[in-house]
Amino acid sequence: MSNIEEQKIKRTLQGCGLEITDTEAPTAAPSVARAIQMVAGIDVEPTVSIDAAGHGSLEELDRQWHERTRSALTEPGSGEFFIVPPGSGGSTVGWVSVRDNPPPGLPSRIAAATGTPEFVALSADGTHLCAVTEEEDTYWIIVRSLD
Repeated sequence: MSNIEEQKIKRTLQGCGLEITDTEAPTAAPSVARAIQMVAGIDVEPTVSIDAAGHGSLEELDRQWHERTRSALTEPGSGEFFIVPPGSGGSTVGWVSVRDNPPPGLPSRIAAATGTPEFVALSADGTHLCAVTEEEDTYWIIVRSLD
């Protein structure tokens, strides 16, 4: 990856309110391609779905994301997890370790930075895959245990 592409990814993540850390992904972490398949495959069912056209849909997505993923995604107090950089070219980068320090609202912050709330995240310990996808006019939150 070129230095220009690295800087673009870094700016995107920072624009989402995420701080890049230096933690290595767990050796048992699924590849990015496999993770995407696990959250966007034809047989995937959402943990929760939200009408994307409804009034306040992003706020509801943020609320549900926080509620559904807070115990699965990060260890208490750390705010650290891995993310496939959202937006164009992110899947070629691989897992990036980040810390989410701002208040809740990660899907909205990602939507503000990239134009869509879609992203894929892996828990710090590599045991849970969490994602937001957009399926037609519905936001899906997917939480999958990798145990």
